[in-house]
Amino acid sequence: MQKYELIATAAFGLESQVAWELKTLGYDDQMVEQGRVRFRGTALDIARANIWLRAADRIQLVVGEFPAPTFDALFDGVRALPWAALLAKDANLPVDGKSVKSTLTSVPAVQGVVKKAVVAALGAHHGISQLPETGARHRLQVALREDLATLTLDTTGDGLHKRGYRDLVGAAPLKETLAAGIISLTRWKGNEPLVDPFCGSGTLAIEAALYQLRRAPGYGRHFDGEAFGFIPASSWQAARQEARDQALRSADVLVWGSDIDPQAIQLAERHARRAGVAAQIRWEVADARRWSSQAPRGVLVTNPPYAERIGEAASVEALYREFGAIAARHPHWSVHVLCGYEGFERHYGRVADKRRKLFNGNLRCDLHMYRGTRLPRPL
Repeated sequence: MQKYELIATAAFGLESQVAWELKTLGYDDQMVEQGRVRFRGTALDIARANIWLRAADRIQLVVGEFPAPTFDALFDGVRALPWAALLAKDANLPVDGKSVKSTLTSVPAVQGVVKKAVVAALGAHHGISQLPETGARHRLQVALREDLATLTLDTTGDGLHKRGYRDLVGAAPLKETLAAGIISLTRWKGNEPLVDPFCGSGTLAIEAALYQLRRAPGYGRHFDGEAFGFIPASSWQAARQEARDQALRSADVLVWGSDIDPQAIQLAERHARRAGVAAQIRWEVADARRWSSQAPRGVLVTNPPYAERIGEAASVEALYREFGAIAARHPHWSVHVLCGYEGFERHYGRVADKRRKLFNGNLRCDLHMYRGTRLPRPL
């Protein structure tokens, strides 16, 4: 069975989590790079990666790589690639591009040359001078880095964060893939309580419940690759059957989400229903500064408000201080706080045991990770 070189793209800071997910799916032959993880797989593996990966952004197939210091070299290199094995003669061919530290700096010109070269190759193969482009979308990307051209075919379509459950958004929504990556970074196993006391529209809690119930995040959505002729429909059917077989109906330990805004909780409840995890999450309208738990240990993971406007700094700093005092009363809980506010730790009252730089959209944030202390052994 033919194997392809594949790329799972990832937001900065989440590459290791995507690599870990790929390993749990059985893909050990991988290479972690900035913003992506390379691995090899069959047509079935393309379907599995799209349906199962939680923190990745999209799955790309590497068509070829070659030096391209000039437009002639770019055209010849692209035309020589095996397009007829991947694209139908009526394929719709949008081309995206980027250039970093390369001689060819005009991205529109690079995209134009790539498109002409692909059309020329397909036209010669099919014996026609023009391609109708009336068929399924096959989005190509050309990435130039230090004069090395990498041509990839996007098998995903809409980004993998488009799970399908979030049809409405609240203020400052957290991307689903970022939320899933954060849940993975907590090392939560699903066997102890997980709480988000600033839950907003519920993304962290919902992604936690999907993970806990072994629900494949891409199970119910469509992918561009489903229309690709070289990926049999049976591959997608088999990947979805695997997802059905592994999903759990329920788990013993509940996920909890709370927010001071009743409308946010209504939105979170709506999204949880759409995601099929409503029975696994308990929602509550509550002030995070009053949070407490009788559970001896658990995981608290959250994305509190930041100061976005002049005059808000004092209020959020006070919020961090009060929240830090609350967390200190639960020393056996691990706490994970995604925050884009400089000086968070000073106001929270404790330096993080570990810190991970992430980006919430274009906002640079830190995931502050605090380990819980061990429970005393019973006498």
